Amino acid sequence: MKFLDQAKIYVRSGDGGNGVVAFRREKFLEFGGPDGGNGGRGGHIIFEAVQNLNTLIDFRYTQHFRAPKGGNGAGSDRTGAAAPDVHIKVPVGTQILADDQETLLADLDVPGKSITLCRGGDGGHGNTHFKSSTNRAPRRATEGYPGEERWVWLRLKLIADAGLVGLPNAGKSTFLAASSAARPKIADYPFTTLHPQLGVIRLSNAEEFVLADIPGLIEGAHEGAGLGDRFLGHVERCAVLLHLVDGAAGHVVDAWRTVRGELDAYGAGLEDKPELIALNKIDAMTKREISSRRAALARASGQEIHLVSGVTGKGVQELLRAVQDAVTRHKAE
Repeated sequence: MKFLDQAKIYVRSGDGGNGVVAFRREKFLEFGGPDGGNGGRGGHIIFEAVQNLNTLIDFRYTQHFRAPKGGNGAGSDRTGAAAPDVHIKVPVGTQILADDQETLLADLDVPGKSITLCRGGDGGHGNTHFKSSTNRAPRRATEGYPGEERWVWLRLKLIADAGLVGLPNAGKSTFLAASSAARPKIADYPFTTLHPQLGVIRLSNAEEFVLADIPGLIEGAHEGAGLGDRFLGHVERCAVLLHLVDGAAGHVVDAWRTVRGELDAYGAGLEDKPELIALNKIDAMTKREISSRRAALARASGQEIHLVSGVTGKGVQELLRAVQDAVTRHKAE
């Protein structure tokens, strides 16, 4: 299934049903009086977050959603039937934005959470509604009220506990495959990962977390270079960022600063999130290179540097334990 995390759709709730003009006519009942019923309510447009979806691909092929009109009133003071609502199911983590792509209308970040985005129009009044002591036989009825309509943007932000960031070819996909059951595409050229991947990491029966791997960032990503920074939205909700640095490529400090610069330029709280830094591909370096590059990275970042190899698995479990501890602390807070 193709991954799609953004879509624009049109929604319109149903119009209310019309009221009617009717009079009671029965044998031996000379003055039956008005008995025209009111119209029924139009259908609502309701968005609901469900767990069994992880992409917005369905909205590429169905972009217009219209709820039906309410039923018209009838004689014998019968109210028209309310129209059924249209329920639109979206993945957990979907945000609903106005047409300007900035005004947040709803954030469906919990399974089962729902919102009535467009309310159906109320039904019109039949002539029974207008009868009074001075107007005994009104011949007036009103049409149903119109429903609401609007264009909205759907933007999916994956729900993950930890986010995996780094330059292209830093070994993020290999690390995800080595630590979870996920099977992302792995190749020896940049931008192998074209859309986010999720993996569930289980350290024990009682401990697990979700790790999100996003496409690599390059310098100028916030200005649209490479694949840009649009996928950074998928790690906004993470408790901790796991920053992989390709040790075998050298210039580890420049690599770390490049990604940190893009995170700072993106904002949205990513610049303040806890960060774990790992020097990856230690299987392709000598001991002297590992020691010098680890020390340089530690001086530049002021943090502890973890040593890992996604290919051999060395240091992976220790790093995952550190991520799990950070996720646990975040949830406790």
